[in-house]
Amino acid sequence: MPRPFTTEDYTARLARATAEASAAGLAGLVIAPGPDLAYLCGYTPTAITERLTALVLTAGREPALVVPKLERPDAEKAAGTPALRLLDWTDGEDQYAAVTPLLDPAGRYGVSDNAWAMHLLGLQAALPGVGFTSLTETLPMLRAVKDVEELERLAAAGGAADAAYRGILEVEFAGRRETDVAADLGALLIQYGHSQVDFTVVGSGPNGADPHHEADERVIRPGDTVVLDFGGLKDGYGSDTTRTVHVSPDVPAEVQRVHDVVRLAQQTAFEAVRPGVGCQEIDRIARRVITEAGYGEYFIHRTGHGIGLTTHEPPYLVEGEERPLVPGMCFSIEPGIYLPGRFGVRIEDIVTVTATGGRRLNNTPHELAVVS
Repeated sequence: MPRPFTTEDYTARLARATAEASAAGLAGLVIAPGPDLAYLCGYTPTAITERLTALVLTAGREPALVVPKLERPDAEKAAGTPALRLLDWTDGEDQYAAVTPLLDPAGRYGVSDNAWAMHLLGLQAALPGVGFTSLTETLPMLRAVKDVEELERLAAAGGAADAAYRGILEVEFAGRRETDVAADLGALLIQYGHSQVDFTVVGSGPNGADPHHEADERVIRPGDTVVLDFGGLKDGYGSDTTRTVHVSPDVPAEVQRVHDVVRLAQQTAFEAVRPGVGCQEIDRIARRVITEAGYGEYFIHRTGHGIGLTTHEPPYLVEGEERPLVPGMCFSIEPGIYLPGRFGVRIEDIVTVTATGGRRLNNTPHELAVVS
């Protein structure tokens, strides 16, 4: 089991977030329930409802967490709560009145992307002079650079997903529905330590040409190429990996060629990972390999996304994202080729940036595996 995060860990995160907000020209931050709140103070409300919960960070002031009174006992149990001033409000009261004294009436605040519109609009109505902007717009790297303990959790989640992949290679594919194999994948993720399964994509034959295909009732046939994309949460941190398999030892030449191209693109992009390289450059490198092989129009998504407390978060490896890689960033590298009506191929690893290059957090073979 990983070491639990302590009050000291959360105190340091709160201080860094407040300092980064000031450096970005913000009066402070308003943090809603979700990954930002969990990251900064370790508190996840039992139920995220119409009742307002908000963490307010402002330079020169003690961090304050505003919660409904009936949820205060749960909030008090969070490891980061001793680093905060805890305030509450009662049903029937103006919930926004508990927050407005904490805000500069003319300030500009970063707000969690997943804040409920009703709460953001309520605060705007109470303080019309306050401006709000999304954290992804102003502080996209707030959670992007992982500390040692976070990296340990992500590595363990990646290892558990790898074990699930090795397990799925032993099950029958031919003659079973995609949903059957997806259920096997979910069970394997739980077996190897995941507390939550987020997705189990099983795209067989033509369904594999849809990058976000959800497993359906299609019966997998001998000769199908199958895209397997799966992940979830282990000890609060995400896993996400993709491998492509073939149902028969007789692999068509084009399937093998497409797989070889995707494999080369993934490897070439990984080898380019190092501090200072722009996020978009990793996308360009993977895309160049696929384009030069004649399949550029069939690579229809970005090369990668960040991962941490959620499976999709900054940084994004996509054209236009010039932000440089720094040690501690974690993201997927997942090029793919999707031939409509025929098949798809994707290979995905989670990678973290080290002082000298990249380190894979998924370590299963990239070869086109054969399943029965």
